[in-house]
Amino acid sequence: MTDLLWTLPDADAPDAPVLLLAHGAGAAMDSGFMNRFSGHAAQNGLAVARFEFAYMAKRRVDGRKRPPPRADKLIGEFQTALQAVLDQRKGPVLIGGKSMGGRVAAMLSGAASLPKRVTGVVCLGYPFHPPAKPDDWRLEPLENAARPVLIAQGTRDAFGGTDDLETVTLPESIRVIWMEDGNHDLAPRGASPATWDGNLATAAREAAAFAKEIAT
Repeated sequence: MTDLLWTLPDADAPDAPVLLLAHGAGAAMDSGFMNRFSGHAAQNGLAVARFEFAYMAKRRVDGRKRPPPRADKLIGEFQTALQAVLDQRKGPVLIGGKSMGGRVAAMLSGAASLPKRVTGVVCLGYPFHPPAKPDDWRLEPLENAARPVLIAQGTRDAFGGTDDLETVTLPESIRVIWMEDGNHDLAPRGASPATWDGNLATAAREAAAFAKEIAT
């Protein structure tokens, strides 16, 4: 059975919307990014369930860093975590994640067998292309998504910033919100008027609003 790490709103209810959140390629489900974002999301009424892919869970056991499998090889693990959430909660569920986790969620959202209770996708720092390879686009998961997608993206993200995305057209069901001066972790530089916590709070607030919007 998938172990889920829950961050719940103060006024939690069994039918409150849930965001099932997967980690990125190199950081665990309890990284600073994941902890902070989950806390802000809960403050905005979203219940957040986090889980780890098997390769990352093994790191906790032996301390060895492993590269992740190909993103499409992780869809089955995401499905297992999703079923665990559906078994525990009654309300609508959004799937999403940080970087690679969001890409896998987008892939899963295109599955014909996706339960109707899954209403949307939230990607935090979507890896549009590898760094320094701006022509190697990873748009297919977004183009094939069968649910609305919200992407919170840093304006200077090396995996796809504002300048990069000016060259592509995304489906109307994809909404990108830009985090001021944010990198791939949505974090601004020290001289920026924006703050990391502020950007994460904005992303969480937009994710909660998105959940309410697509539920109506």
